[in-house]
Amino acid sequence: MRIQRVLLSLVVIGLLSLVREIEAKPARILLDTDVDTDDFFALLYLLKLNRSEIDLKAITISTNAWADAGHAVNQVYDMLYMMDRDDILVGVGGEGGISSDGTIFRNVGGYLPIIEQVITNSYIMLNKCHECNIDTSGFCGLKTLVLIGQGMSTFGDCRYRQAVPIGLGGRLDIDTNYGLRRSFLPQGKRKYTPLRQPTTQQVMIETISKGPTTLFVIGSHTNIAIFLMSNPDLKKNIEHIYVMGGGVRSKNPTGCCPKNDTSCTPKQCGDHGNMFTGYTSNPYAEFNIFGDPFAAYQVRTSVSDACNLNSVVIMAICQLILKNSYSIYLQVIHSGIPVTLVPLDATNTIPITEQFFEAFEDNQNTYEAQYIFRSLKMARDTWFDGQFYTSYFMWDSFTSGVAASIMRNSKADGENEFAEMEYMNITVVTSNEPYGVSDGSNPFFSGRTIPKFNLQKDGVHSGHVQEGIRDPFCFAKNNKTGQCQDGYTKEVTGPDAVRVLVATKAKPNQHSNSLLDREYFISFLDVLNLPQNAGRFNFTTEFPYYKEVLYKPDFGMQKLGKSVVFDMDMSAGDFISLIYLLKVPVEVINLKGILVSGTGWANAATIDIVYDILHMMGRDDIPVGRGEVIALGQPNPSFTAVGDCKYIKAIPHGGGGLLDSDTLYGFARDLPRSPRGHTAENSVKYGAPRDTDHPELRQPLALEVWQSISKSLAPGSKVTILTSGPLTNLAQIIQSEKNLSSVVENVYVVGGHISYSEKDLGNLFSVSSNKFAEFNMFLDPIAAKIVLESELNVTLIPLNVQRQVSSFPEILKRLQLKRKTPEAVFTYRLLSRLYRLQQKHHRYHHMDTFLGEILGSVILASDQHLNPTLQVLPVKVSATGDISKDGQTIIDEVHGKSVKVIESIDTRKYFAELASLLGEKKQTAVIASYNQQKKLWSTPANHA
Repeated sequence: MRIQRVLLSLVVIGLLSLVREIEAKPARILLDTDVDTDDFFALLYLLKLNRSEIDLKAITISTNAWADAGHAVNQVYDMLYMMDRDDILVGVGGEGGISSDGTIFRNVGGYLPIIEQVITNSYIMLNKCHECNIDTSGFCGLKTLVLIGQGMSTFGDCRYRQAVPIGLGGRLDIDTNYGLRRSFLPQGKRKYTPLRQPTTQQVMIETISKGPTTLFVIGSHTNIAIFLMSNPDLKKNIEHIYVMGGGVRSKNPTGCCPKNDTSCTPKQCGDHGNMFTGYTSNPYAEFNIFGDPFAAYQVRTSVSDACNLNSVVIMAICQLILKNSYSIYLQVIHSGIPVTLVPLDATNTIPITEQFFEAFEDNQNTYEAQYIFRSLKMARDTWFDGQFYTSYFMWDSFTSGVAASIMRNSKADGENEFAEMEYMNITVVTSNEPYGVSDGSNPFFSGRTIPKFNLQKDGVHSGHVQEGIRDPFCFAKNNKTGQCQDGYTKEVTGPDAVRVLVATKAKPNQHSNSLLDREYFISFLDVLNLPQNAGRFNFTTEFPYYKEVLYKPDFGMQKLGKSVVFDMDMSAGDFISLIYLLKVPVEVINLKGILVSGTGWANAATIDIVYDILHMMGRDDIPVGRGEVIALGQPNPSFTAVGDCKYIKAIPHGGGGLLDSDTLYGFARDLPRSPRGHTAENSVKYGAPRDTDHPELRQPLALEVWQSISKSLAPGSKVTILTSGPLTNLAQIIQSEKNLSSVVENVYVVGGHISYSEKDLGNLFSVSSNKFAEFNMFLDPIAAKIVLESELNVTLIPLNVQRQVSSFPEILKRLQLKRKTPEAVFTYRLLSRLYRLQQKHHRYHHMDTFLGEILGSVILASDQHLNPTLQVLPVKVSATGDISKDGQTIIDEVHGKSVKVIESIDTRKYFAELASLLGEKKQTAVIASYNQQKKLWSTPANHA
């Protein structure tokens, strides 16, 4: 017995020593975020906490919700640079996928919810072509490139994401942070670069492998679920998961009617969820969970509270006992990860109040406090219904405060300063009853002998899965309330229930005489304004001699050439076309305006790159109008800020797609920073609920810029329009203007494909059933149909002739031989990267498509030099709603409209013209790069 007591004493001493060692170490945090506005409130709050207690090690970006990957990752890099935390790893995207049988391949990017992740044999086929060094212009290449759409994991539908608004009030405002991001955040050296950017799964594996890690999940759960499903050996290193999401017993306080108002119709009042864009079909879901309900379910089912490991002390004891087989003493088995949920139940009880807003306005002593307050103010001033103070809550930042407080207190019941807590038995609803009935909505089961991931055939995942916010299944015939529950964090009993610690209510301020009615309000303001761990500077204060300059040319008595409006979708080829047009002598082309389409190869926030190129070239006088962000026929009729993605889903979200376009393949941040940029500054004049500080700075719309240009034309003058993207903007101009041909001389359309044989394929590689369409026509076929059937004088520059000039080696060789103007150097670097990517990785096989787009600007500037051959053909565009045919340009002798079609040009002269003009010293860049700007802003002699 004495020996046993001695051994037990030694064990206890060892345990206490281990506990002291663990308690002395800071908690290692990985933050998974969708970089919504309230997400970076949470991020900056965490960065301000004592690093001896809370140490943020890594950030991974959720890419299928409120922000777009390219804009989100660079904003995170900039915030970390401001906070002097470039040591923090940042992961985004990835190009892997999930096979038909549920096998998870490496580096799944999380662009799509798990239910939409598919890899088919076409992915393997293309890899085989590249492994064998088979020329992709041959048979294998043609066959594979047509099929690859199903194989690329970053393509996919918007089953859940369509609930998130795309333009104002949604992803456009979040990507630009209402226009504040570029005007406030400094820009460091880190940036997204294709094939070099650490992916989400790489960062998770690297971070969690290094030791016990706590996860904060404040976006959709796709990234975390994929990690847990594919790295079971690393689950032991995850100490805890804190989640902002869901609504258990919540009752939405917004959209309620005043008492005794019988004429008012309540909207979300009393609903469990907060999905304001789709509450009529699903009143139960909260945005973060709805972004990927199956992923959220996977995170919940990883929980085991057998040991209730909410404390690092208990964790240490449990692990040591298990490791040394001392279970005979405590009988504890730990086989999961504890989860703490901060749902709408709690966040609905901490709305931004007017008193808090005013206190915050008076308390901005650090750059991070200033950035958050300005963001909050823009959110308030641009709020869609003027009900900001009853609709905007401290969602993610409150979660970070609650989590940090729980971790400091280390109590099993989750006791903390900011929220009341309770254990609940919950699950996440992923499909709707009746279960086991296949109606084609559920890819886990539909058409499968064995369900994906070996799911139970009649289990909770086997019912109808909501297909969109207008899914007819979700509208009950005799019920005003929607019946779909996808993404509902539901309180249940039985085998599907998981015991989770849940925040139920924000705690009141302990000082009852304070105007701030919540305890967390005090902490939030105090922490943000601490001098410790404070931001070093903002964009303007980083440089001692910063000066804002606009470059506007004086053409004096020069006779200006043909008036041109350029309508672009901001692909890489479009930006080179823009540079080329700016190089054409103004005596030949007078570029009067730019219209930007958000329905093509870049998201709307990429408009800032347009402003930067204009600034580089000394043309800050040219107006830029933002066009629509949803193709015609796609907006939700009852809520037009959201809509379907029937056509835009053909563009990859990741490599070779939107991620690269939004960052200009990593080169956007090399451009000089324009004082102009997208801004959400609001104006009562245009129907806003209130004016912001500078409503005159509001981003003009494409239609407004067009109307201003057309009114400014001299009597009898006309304008030529060059389009190099989907025709959404031009179609809307046609629909809004009478007698448009009186002011439009010609329209040049870069797009369409005239197929003369079964082997003459289009370039729509992502839709295997549509072999003959061209992207620009397919992305908005209704708009294309409107334009080609209009009375305008249209000249088509189709894919057939574009392919004649799509040679990277020829263009790069010519550019090397010309004078090295800044714009020629920039073009050479961009095209070199596209060429290297095409050679290196199969995701970039389509890069030469962007070379063809440059042809439009060269033809417009010097068509006679190119000896073009034209033919007048009766053509029409298919726009029937059948994606296997939509966007196809068809010769139709009966119903087609006569259009000029360019069939060939002198390619030798084309390459010479392109390189020669870019190398001309005339109309060259006035400021070459961001590095040159930094030098100017750091030198006293340049501060005149």
